Amino acid sequence: MTALKLTKKSHACVRLEKDGRTLVVDPGGFSETDAALGADAILVTHEHPDHFDEGRLRAALEADPAAGVWTLRSVAEKISAAFPGRVHTVGHGDTFTAAGFDVQVHGELHAVIHPDIPRITNVGYLIDGGRVFHPGDALTVPDHPVQTLMLPVMAPWSKISEVIDYVREVRPQRAYDVHDALLTDLARPIYDRQIGALGGAEHLRLAPGESAAL
Repeated sequence: MTALKLTKKSHACVRLEKDGRTLVVDPGGFSETDAALGADAILVTHEHPDHFDEGRLRAALEADPAAGVWTLRSVAEKISAAFPGRVHTVGHGDTFTAAGFDVQVHGELHAVIHPDIPRITNVGYLIDGGRVFHPGDALTVPDHPVQTLMLPVMAPWSKISEVIDYVREVRPQRAYDVHDALLTDLARPIYDRQIGALGGAEHLRLAPGESAAL
């Protein structure tokens, strides 16, 4: 199996490298300003600014005329006119290949923040046959085994019991924390202990800039 390198960026953004090519997911406004630079392909799960930052995407696409973006309609509409043919609209059930990575799209809606707040669209990306799954801002369970789950560990729309039950339902081999910019260092050991003890999968965390081989 081809080596796959995972690099954690701040908050919900991750970089995957394989065969000399780079795929970036969710380089949003809470991530580093250069989070998307050098990407051959960029996936965006939804329109919220901590996942989608127009300036970061534009910088990456302008730096590499061969780079492309795959995302849902609400994001594509904001940037597709400036980059004809390079912004691809996807939805639940779609499959595609980006930068040599095989991707399946799962999910349709963002998790409920509050019943009074209308739900927006959100998609998750199952990469290379389940080697990695990034659900965005939803607790989507793909109909496929997952080796490495990018786990939205803390958000205004979730509580820790839901996070634990999500790990149990997906049943990955391992879960790495993402969506963690609002989680203080004081709280991290509590999340680590409870998710690790109750989730039923290896629970791991990378600091921004750290990498792991998958």
